[in-house]
Amino acid sequence: MIALKRDEPGFASAIRTGSTGAIAGLAGGGAEIGWIAIYQHLSGGEAAAVARGVTVPLFPTLGTATVAVPLGIAIHMGLATLLGVAIAVLVRSQLPRSAPMVLEPLAVVGLLVGVWATNFFLVLPAINPAFVALTPDTTGLISKVLFGAAAALVLRLLDEPHPAAAWNWKGDR
Repeated sequence: MIALKRDEPGFASAIRTGSTGAIAGLAGGGAEIGWIAIYQHLSGGEAAAVARGVTVPLFPTLGTATVAVPLGIAIHMGLATLLGVAIAVLVRSQLPRSAPMVLEPLAVVGLLVGVWATNFFLVLPAINPAFVALTPDTTGLISKVLFGAAAALVLRLLDEPHPAAAWNWKGDR
């Protein structure tokens, strides 16, 4: 069982964190898809090529099939959901509840920047070098920062009130 620093019983806390993380991941994945679609449109590229590029490492024979684009989006969103759960569990289990409210979004975005660096400089060049060339590094980085911002917003919106929020402007409770 995942040990989380919450006031709830362990199992209920793990379920809540996992489901919140899944929603955060879906929001982050959607933000990435939106950003890449906008970028590709404005730069004269093809967003469908990016979706196909997600499909090819897992299903090389489907790269040119009509199902490649929706399958790439589904794969991306599945991975985004898993990443959202992992981020939520990691942040919620390691960040003290008494930490300032601004620390959680910074931690989430920072972790996503780390994921971007790992993906674009280590993983993707090894499994699909052509995919890395579909968007500039900065575009990919912005994509992950947007994922982190969307995920952090969901984590904040779906969380119970943070202890720091109970303080009034004078600093008393």
